[in-house]
Parts: sequence; structure tokens; C-alpha cells
Amino acid sequence: MNVIVSDEGFQPDDWTDGFVTLDDAANDVVALDVASDTNPDELIDRLGAAKMVRVDFPSFADGRGFTIARTLRLKGFTGRLRAKGHVLADQYAMARRSGFDEVEIDQHLANRQPEDQWLARANWKDHDYQARLRG
Repeated sequence: MNVIVSDEGFQPDDWTDGFVTLDDAANDVVALDVASDTNPDELIDRLGAAKMVRVDFPSFADGRGFTIARTLRLKGFTGRLRAKGHVLADQYAMARRSGFDEVEIDQHLANRQPEDQWLARANWKDHDYQARLRG
């Protein structure tokens, strides 16, 4: 079972409406699963009334999902954004700053990086280098 990470720590997944891929999406899609190589400019035009977008992170070294989240937020998407896959606790603050609401990890990663490691980065608004530079 996968674990949802939020600013409050580990949570059970409360999303019950399922996901469809961009290739299978119709106009009335509720939630989309998108790959890390999806063009966010094209994606925004296909969202319609989607309430959730889940972006795949196939590797912790693949940061394209952060760009997708940031672009969707800048273009006005207000639904839930979820990062899924190989996101590390060290990347949680970046995920939140780029626009993600939550991160979905598998149980193996949750065991390797327990909740306290994620919570240490949950105060992402106050602990960034720009805030420290501003004094």
C-alpha cells in the first residue's frame, strides 16, 4: 500500500475516484496520471474540470515533475497536485514550493525514510534560502 505524505506527516490515501492516463482522458476526467515527460503547456489545455493531477517521478534525479507542477499552478490549476514515485524526503520542500499538495510514496520508501524525516521538512515556507537571505 502506498503512503501519502503531507505537511502533517504520513496519511492514508483518501482519493477514491481513480486515475486515467492522458491518452485515455475524456472531457469529463476527474483525475489524471501524467508522465514526467508531459508538456505542461499542452496538459493545461486538456485538464478540463479535473480535480487531481498525479505526476510520476520515475527517479529521484528526474526533476521534470517539479516543472510540470509549477507551470500548472502558474497557469491557474487549483486542483490537487500529487507527486508520485521516487521523491525523497530531502525533496519534499521543493515539491511543496513548486505547487504539489502531497507526495505519494511506496511502503518501502516510507520504511527507509520514516515520517520524522518528512516532517523535518514540513515547515517548507519558513526554511528556504530566500527567507534566510531576507533576514
